[in-house]
Amino acid sequence: MYELMLKVKRKIATLLSSFIFRVSFKNFGTKSSIFKPDILQGVKYIEVGDRVVIQPGLWALALKIDNNEPILNIGNNVYIGRFLHIVSVRRVVIEKDVLIADKVYISDNLHEYKDIHIPVSQQPVVFKGDVVIKEGVWIGENVSIIGACIGRNSVVAANSVVTKDIPDYSVCAGVPAKVIKKYCFERNEWISVS
Repeated sequence: MYELMLKVKRKIATLLSSFIFRVSFKNFGTKSSIFKPDILQGVKYIEVGDRVVIQPGLWALALKIDNNEPILNIGNNVYIGRFLHIVSVRRVVIEKDVLIADKVYISDNLHEYKDIHIPVSQQPVVFKGDVVIKEGVWIGENVSIIGACIGRNSVVAANSVVTKDIPDYSVCAGVPAKVIKKYCFERNEWISVS
C-alpha cells in the first residue's frame, strides 16, 4: 500500500512540475521529467527534448550577458544524474541519447581573474567557447566540461576536466582530459592511443 501511495505521489508531482516547466521553458518535451531542481534561471532560454530524465539537484543557468541570447538545449532521450550544474551565456547543446552521471559541471564560460585587486566573484563572466555534447556520449561522474565539444559516441571518464574538443568515437580521461582510446572501424574495436 505504501509503495502504491509513493507511486501516485510521484506521478502527481511529475504531472504538476511538467505543466509548470511546459509553460515556463522555451520548450519542454513530452514524457520529460526534472526531479527537484535546485536553481533554474533564464528558463525562457532553456529547451528540453522528449523523454528526458533529470535527477534531483539540477542547477541550470541560461544567463543573458552582453546582447547575446543564451542557448541551453537538451535533446531527446537524455538521462542526467544528480547535481548537474550547467551554465550557458552563449551556447550549450546536449544532443540526443546522451548519458550524464552524477555531479557533472558543464559551462561555456569562466569568471575573469586578471585583476588581482578585485575578487574573482566580482570580475566579469567571460565566454570560453560553445559546448556541444554530440549524440550518444557518456559522461562519467565528477566531470567538468568548460568551453569544449565532445564528439559523437565518445566517453568522458570519471573525474576528468575537458577544456579542449574531443573527436567522435573517442575515450578521454584526466586533468586536463586527453584522448586515451579511439574506435577503429577497420578492426571494429577500441584502440589505445599512446
